[in-house]
This record gives sequence, structure tokens and C-alpha cells, in this order.
Amino acid sequence: MALAGAGLKWGVERRLEFIEFRLFWEGGVNRADIIEMFDVSVPQASKDLTLYQERAPHNAIYDKSAKRYIASDAFTPCFLKPDPDGYLSQLRSVADGILDPSQAWLGYFPSFGVAPSPARGIRAEVLRSMLSAVRQYEAVEIRYQSLSSSEPRWRWITPHALGFDGFRWHARAFCGVDRVFKDFLLSRILETRGSKPGEIEAGADTDWQDEVTLEIGPHPGLSDAQKKVIALDYGMREGKTRVKVRRALLYYTLKRLGLDVDPNSRAPQDQQIILLEPLATYSGAYANGATGTANARA
Repeated sequence: MALAGAGLKWGVERRLEFIEFRLFWEGGVNRADIIEMFDVSVPQASKDLTLYQERAPHNAIYDKSAKRYIASDAFTPCFLKPDPDGYLSQLRSVADGILDPSQAWLGYFPSFGVAPSPARGIRAEVLRSMLSAVRQYEAVEIRYQSLSSSEPRWRWITPHALGFDGFRWHARAFCGVDRVFKDFLLSRILETRGSKPGEIEAGADTDWQDEVTLEIGPHPGLSDAQKKVIALDYGMREGKTRVKVRRALLYYTLKRLGLDVDPNSRAPQDQQIILLEPLATYSGAYANGATGTANARA
């Protein structure tokens, strides 16, 4: 946190961050905004605005006609680091129904849309059981429906982490049946029953503990101008960027980025990016996931 927030109580500092958020992203803020977001009194909201001006004297100017404080030309963030991903994630959370608009820090919502993903039927009781097992280092018995079986099957697993593949959440766990670490989709866990001490420590899951660094660059078939655009899209420097990923999540990462196929199988404008090193460089981790072997997915 910036030095401007030094010595402040958490609640006060949070409200000053909000004031700065509105000034930066929306150009202005007033007492009503603070009252509505934090449910504080009118005097408290006024006090917060006065304190903000004391701590950041050159950032806000009071507009009498609009009855609000507006960002000055000399505005410099003091309480937060403006984060585009944070702003856009609020828009996405509202669009997905995860966050109620009244809980977002946004006062103005631009017209926006999000490509929808089908909702995953994760049961609250199942997630609660997984979280409890991870937290207390326990094994839990689950009734799981895998694609390799026509009927659901009871089995013991020892989960130690949750993973997200870009579309679905799964539990990373040691499987008591196959005696290996696997990914269990939370939506396929139909119910749980019973628990017992965990069978194996999380540190034994080397695919989860180890990281792989992917080097990505523009497709060589693109023109120089197109390569520059792709470099901007992915924040590349000197024609490449590095992406760190857990080895256990490598399969999903490559698939999501479209790097799981021969880059020459699609037009450069469709493929856009390539791995700068062959898949074999990553010690067979991708091959394990792609073939669906025991240490990949349940």
C-alpha cells in the first residue's frame, strides 16, 4: 500500500481507496457514493473526503455545479495502484452473476457483454467437504462419476488443492483406488461421506509442486506489423513472453491457449502464437495429460 495510507485504520483506508478508485476510473466521487457503498453516516463520508484531500491535496477538485469532487489534471494515485484487470474482473463478475452490482466499486457501468460459459453444477456441500479436507489434511470418501465408467463409484481421495482449468474447477487429490495424484472435477462429485486422516502429504505431488516456464512468441507466418500487434496483446518483449504454470496444469494451459496442436495446422491469423520450444522440452508433462494417463484427470 502507498505511504499515504500509513497509520490509518483498515476501514478508513479502504474508503480512501474507494474514493481514489472512483476518481481514477470514473473521474469523480461524492458523499452519496461513500454512504451507499459502505453504509456510513453523512458526517463520516464528509470526514473521509476531507481526509483524502489532506493526504492527497492535488488529486481532487470540488465541482460546485456537479456537487462532487472531480479528478484534477495533476491526479496521481496515492492509495491504490490502478489495475485494469481488477476493474474488468468486476465487470465480468457482475455479468456472470457472481457479484451484485451494488457490491461492485463501479458507479458507472459501460455497455458490456461476456461470452457465456455453461454453469457447472457444483454442490455447496461437496465444495465445503473438499475445503475442509484440504484445511484439515484429511481423506474424504466421494461418489464420483467419471467418463470412463457408466456408473458412479465410491472412492477415497486426499485432496490438497483446488485447480481451475479456465472453464472448470477440480480438486487435486491423491486417489486411494489408483494410488496416484489426479484431478477430480467438482461437478462430477455427486456426494461425500466420511473422512479419515490423509494418506499422503501434498509435497509428494511433484507435478503440482513443480513449475514449467513456457516461452511464447508470435506465429512466424504473420507479417511484421501483425507480430507487433500480437506482441502488444500478450505483453511480449523482444518478441516473446514467459508464462509460469504448475506442471499439473500444463495440459489445460496449452489447450486453452491453442498451443496443443501443430501451429501449422491453422492459418497464422487464427493460431497467432506459438511455443518457442517444442513440447518435448517439458519432460513429457503434456504427453501425460494429453493421453489421459493415471496422473492426469479422473
